[in-house]
Amino acid sequence: MITVLLEGRGELAEWRDAARRLAASGVAPEEIEWRERYRETDLFAAPEVSKLPALDASKPLTVPPSFIGLAEAVICHSDPMRFYLLYRLLWRLQSDRSLLDVASDEDVARARAMDKSVRRDAHKMTAFVRFKEVGSGISLNGRRKFLAWFEPDHHIVARKAPFFQKRFNDMDWVIATPKGSAAWDGEKLTVSHDPCEKPDLTDPADQLWRTYYANIFNPARLKVKAMQAEMPKKYWKNLPEADLIPGMIADAESKVLDMAKRRASEPLPFHDRLQEAARRVPAAPRAPVGTLAALREEAARCTRCPLHEKGTQTVFGEGPENANVMFVGEQPGDQEDLAGRPFVGPAGKVFDQVAGEAGIDRQSVYVTNAVKHFKYEPRGKRRIHQRPNMGEVTHCRWWLNLEIELIKPKLIVAMGATALTALTDTKHKLSDIRGQPIRMGKERTLFVTVHPSYLLRIPDERLKAEEMALFRADMVRVRELMAA
Repeated sequence: MITVLLEGRGELAEWRDAARRLAASGVAPEEIEWRERYRETDLFAAPEVSKLPALDASKPLTVPPSFIGLAEAVICHSDPMRFYLLYRLLWRLQSDRSLLDVASDEDVARARAMDKSVRRDAHKMTAFVRFKEVGSGISLNGRRKFLAWFEPDHHIVARKAPFFQKRFNDMDWVIATPKGSAAWDGEKLTVSHDPCEKPDLTDPADQLWRTYYANIFNPARLKVKAMQAEMPKKYWKNLPEADLIPGMIADAESKVLDMAKRRASEPLPFHDRLQEAARRVPAAPRAPVGTLAALREEAARCTRCPLHEKGTQTVFGEGPENANVMFVGEQPGDQEDLAGRPFVGPAGKVFDQVAGEAGIDRQSVYVTNAVKHFKYEPRGKRRIHQRPNMGEVTHCRWWLNLEIELIKPKLIVAMGATALTALTDTKHKLSDIRGQPIRMGKERTLFVTVHPSYLLRIPDERLKAEEMALFRADMVRVRELMAA
């Protein structure tokens, strides 16, 4: 058994030198005992260190570039088995260069977990190190002096010291930790592996920060689990606002209720001025009764169903008032809701492209939707489309029927199941009647096809191409019916 004694403070070079010598000499991982000097507490029973073999230059070792980055992080981990793990990976990489690509491999998975833990610890250091001014505040070189205390899980001081040197270059500082320290004096960055004791620090700015923190705390947005996940208690105790947090969490519910009671009950001071200015704006002339323009104005004030509460505006149909062909979709999407026009989003672009290829001029047809407001579910900053239910379709059928009555189209194209239901008040299986002209009275024909948004949701490229060809064939059939 070969015993290797290392400092074990996150320096890759010392492990790499020993590992190269041992691997080149053919020493298997099981034949090596890796020890760390700072863990050897018995001065009278120091381990007998083996003499390392000379480096055999005739047996060069090669590793993929990704191993170097992985090793630089893993070597900083506090697990004493990290040296054995890295050497075992080095040993196995000589016969399997693609080993690191095998995520299910036990050694690779363990190394990746160590890498993630070190990177997370390094991130916490950049987030929770708090500098406090010490002494008179001015050093011999005329710069202000600061001291910070941090308790890392791993040997990351040397790894993160350059970050702080660049970030706080204009002041002298020392970051002390139980695993070493880093110092910057404006000219030289010094890193020491000697453990430090926690200093007793106070800063006049602490009380100012506590006051600021207490006033920006929003109890309505309190997420205790998220706070505990991102800021474990070991970091709380070193923050000046730490003793405020338990009390603010305990009082959060009552504070939210108090905020609700104190919400504004009177208009803002400038509200009357805005209303007066709005009253002085000349009203646009009303459209003649019985015209499409008048119907559009009336629909803009629609409150027939709850969808008007979330939608930005009513998205009415557009096109010639005497159009022979009417296309009916499901409902406006996100972009249509903002623009106030139907079929201008991704599905609208597909419709325009395919209709144009089939010889259909969009300017000559009337395009509308079965439902006039955008129904969605908010997820962060995004608005996710939701299919309208039968009640909403039924309420909006009022407007669709009036559009049909005014325009009197000879051909109506229902795009999608919702449009078909709104036009026929029945639930047909769309695939059963797709592409077949259906009589609607003596002078009107119904033609059924899919909605363009369906084509955008197909993940399989081959199937998407097939469905696009069918939709294109449907549009060609619509053009033929228009000509007839």
